[in-house]
Amino acid sequence: MPSSSGSSIDTITEGGRVTQVGEGQEADESAPPVMTFGAPTAGEVLAERYELVEHINNDSAGRLVWRGVDVILRRPVAVVLRYPGGDSATEMLQAAVAASRVIHPNLVGVYDAIDEADRAYVVREWVDGQSLRDLATDGPLDPARATAIGNAVASALAAVHATGMVHGNVHPGTVMISDEGRVVLADARTDGADSQENDIRAVGGVLYFALTGSWPHAEAPLHGATAGHGRAAIPDAVRDAGGAIAAPRQVRAGVPAYLDDLTMDLLDAEIAPPSSDVLAAELARLDVPAEDDHYLDNSGPLRFAADTGEEPSPLAAAGGRKVAVGIAGLLAVALVGLLIGIIALGGDDKDPQPTPAAAPTASAPAGDATPAAVTARKLTVKNVRIIDPDSSNRSEVRGAEKVIDGDEDNGWETETYKNKPNFGNLKKGMGVWIDLGEPHTVKSVQAVLSATSASAQLFAGTTNPPSSSNGDKQLVAAYKTAIGQPFEDHDGTTMTFNGFDADQKYQYLLFWITELPPAEDGFKLGVQEITVQGS
Repeated sequence: MPSSSGSSIDTITEGGRVTQVGEGQEADESAPPVMTFGAPTAGEVLAERYELVEHINNDSAGRLVWRGVDVILRRPVAVVLRYPGGDSATEMLQAAVAASRVIHPNLVGVYDAIDEADRAYVVREWVDGQSLRDLATDGPLDPARATAIGNAVASALAAVHATGMVHGNVHPGTVMISDEGRVVLADARTDGADSQENDIRAVGGVLYFALTGSWPHAEAPLHGATAGHGRAAIPDAVRDAGGAIAAPRQVRAGVPAYLDDLTMDLLDAEIAPPSSDVLAAELARLDVPAEDDHYLDNSGPLRFAADTGEEPSPLAAAGGRKVAVGIAGLLAVALVGLLIGIIALGGDDKDPQPTPAAAPTASAPAGDATPAAVTARKLTVKNVRIIDPDSSNRSEVRGAEKVIDGDEDNGWETETYKNKPNFGNLKKGMGVWIDLGEPHTVKSVQAVLSATSASAQLFAGTTNPPSSSNGDKQLVAAYKTAIGQPFEDHDGTTMTFNGFDADQKYQYLLFWITELPPAEDGFKLGVQEITVQGS
């Protein structure tokens, strides 16, 4: 809790992911000096809660960055301090408040923000890893990894923009990659000097940097950034005599034409960029596992596989890109047949793969070999969220974590709907989306509900759109494969799905509710707990 001399700014709870304020893992030597009078020391406890363990460095804006520990929750934290507090720290603290309103796995978590007059500090999630700027010091990234990072950044921006806010500080120094591979966007600013369009164009800069190791805006930064904002150490892009930057494919071999075109279009001021959610959806389609890169043609646009019934690229449908115009004829014929696996850095998102049979034993000939028995176990759910595609009011999607907390008395519930069990005829349904972290063979899925008479189905898919109304629409449209036994066979308030194909693996599941049971004054359902058994 804050000390009596300071004022605490309300922030998020329970590990939500929000934009980081004060990023210090890629400090700039030219950062302004920090006042040392009354500077903190190792072992000091701030606000009777946050113990300072190690001074890491001064961040690119001249703030002190410490590694610390929350002595109450026993978790590592980063503490970013600014001298003095008060008016001089207003922008930093306002950014923390704004950041706390956005929850997304690709945004760094802010836990607290405190002003003690002589100093102010923000306490945020500690990220073990490095910035994209540091990561690329070993050389440009391969196109697949660059696409995955761009997808994560665009998804984070889509969550920020859905609230009407602007990030305003997207560049290789604020894109963090954890040791586990999670990509997070940090260090939002609230000085009002930027726009959502500039945020989106900055994704082009991030892609360009990841593919080439150089920054396309060193002479004219996207957001009026200076050396003090962490870009001084980034080399300028290769330019011709007129100052125009070279395309990624001109700098290095092996960059697919479609990715080259998309990157350059985002950087072209004469081409209106797509919205962040459309860009995120496009990059998600292009986020292909390395083992599936035979679907990409490095010397030209996308290769297309057999017809899979997928909808055309959302970015091409939205218009506003010369690449969509330049290959319009090809897209019109072939995008319906696009077959691409989607991955996230935190875990592979692949098309279901067959489970290999057990090797023959010495006592049985090869032709009679039988698969080894697999013992089912409770699978760990890496992420969960509520899917609500038919509502712009996102208040009903909160509390998803309650369905996997192990407490059947504490669950997520819908609002009360009048007149009809099908969500008052206002929605097609709502769902609980589950990420198992990586593909697994699933034996059963059990949902414990608050009442009988609910109707639901279980679907599987391979995409992970951003958590927004548009993202939910994309997810529901893509999850067409119903799996497990029919919902009518459930017993009382426990709905069990089994009978899964043993040769299939699933990472993403959708428990889709279509009808609600009767409740006081209408219809309502609580999902108390969902467990997945498999191997």
